[in-house]
Amino acid sequence: MKRTVFEDEHEALRESTRQYIERELVPNAEKWEEQRMVDRSAFLAAGKYGLIGFNMPEEFGGGGSDDFRFNAVIDEELARYGGPAPSLSLQNDVVAPYFKHLANDEQKARWMPGIASGELILAVAMTEPGAGSDLAGIRTSAVRDGDDWIINGSKTFISSGINCDLVVVVCRTNPEAGHKGFTLLVVERGMAGFERGRKLDKMGLHAQDTSELHFENVRVPSANILGKEGGGFYHLMQNLPSERLGIAISAIAGARESWRQTLQYAKDRKAFGQSIGNFQHNRFLLAEMDTELDVCERYIDRCLQGVVDGDLSAVEAAKAKWFCTETAKKVIDGCVQLHGGYGYMMEYRVARDYCDSRIQTIFGGTTEIMKDIIGRDLGL
Repeated sequence: MKRTVFEDEHEALRESTRQYIERELVPNAEKWEEQRMVDRSAFLAAGKYGLIGFNMPEEFGGGGSDDFRFNAVIDEELARYGGPAPSLSLQNDVVAPYFKHLANDEQKARWMPGIASGELILAVAMTEPGAGSDLAGIRTSAVRDGDDWIINGSKTFISSGINCDLVVVVCRTNPEAGHKGFTLLVVERGMAGFERGRKLDKMGLHAQDTSELHFENVRVPSANILGKEGGGFYHLMQNLPSERLGIAISAIAGARESWRQTLQYAKDRKAFGQSIGNFQHNRFLLAEMDTELDVCERYIDRCLQGVVDGDLSAVEAAKAKWFCTETAKKVIDGCVQLHGGYGYMMEYRVARDYCDSRIQTIFGGTTEIMKDIIGRDLGL
């Protein structure tokens, strides 16, 4: 079924993304996998190819686009590549919108040129050792001291935590105000008391740095408040639908490539005198996977059109996130099974996909949280 959500300009960016992958990522893949972290140069190269900053204002060096389909193209191509890569989805889909929609004129002039060029790498620090999906459990505090704020606390599972230059830190600024007691403060590289902890040893996505962050009496000027004081919780909620859609897009695009390679493997691999794909069970399994991926792709395209039309709801994004990531997990698990013993070998992409994709039902809000959002919308 032909996809109709993308136009010529999106396909042009798709070609640029493929060139970036071939020229900038593939030659460095082995090195980055060994050192377990992508070099900062990958972000700068992405900026030169127009893969970062396309959604930033033109006056600050960006592309001036507000079309999430460009984000989708980049997410899809990086997922299809499946190798070590910079976390462009975090940069473009998750954190950059905070700066685009919440930064004042002075902040835009100060930060946006570096964001658009890839010189400034972004991160958002929400999760804590004792608070994951439950944002109300956040304990990192920021206390006013004159015109400054003093931050104390720790965050964990922070994507781009080692490489980042600007961190949007979710802080509790008024313990008595409930959801109105959170504020977003931008902590910059080099601020006294801001320390990066260990680079976490993850099950997958080894080349994408994820770390602990520690804040000990970090003095942050009021000029680094992003959005409204006390409005942090609501700012986070406004941006979560696009983050969750981006995760769904990457999940299905990556699973589709795993399925495609498995289909070819099933045609080539012989057992009992015939290709393993010719056995009815395997043929049915591959047919089921293809159908499930098609259904997910159609829903994703409808959600993308919803973003373009300005009517994608948080509930619709939650449906995309949980169903597409769970489908991807199921498909890739089936692909491993069809590979037999070779599916357990890390030299095969399907084994790496199995490890890399497992986090998708967890980050950005777990499957259980997504279902709870949908269920509450049903009045339950």
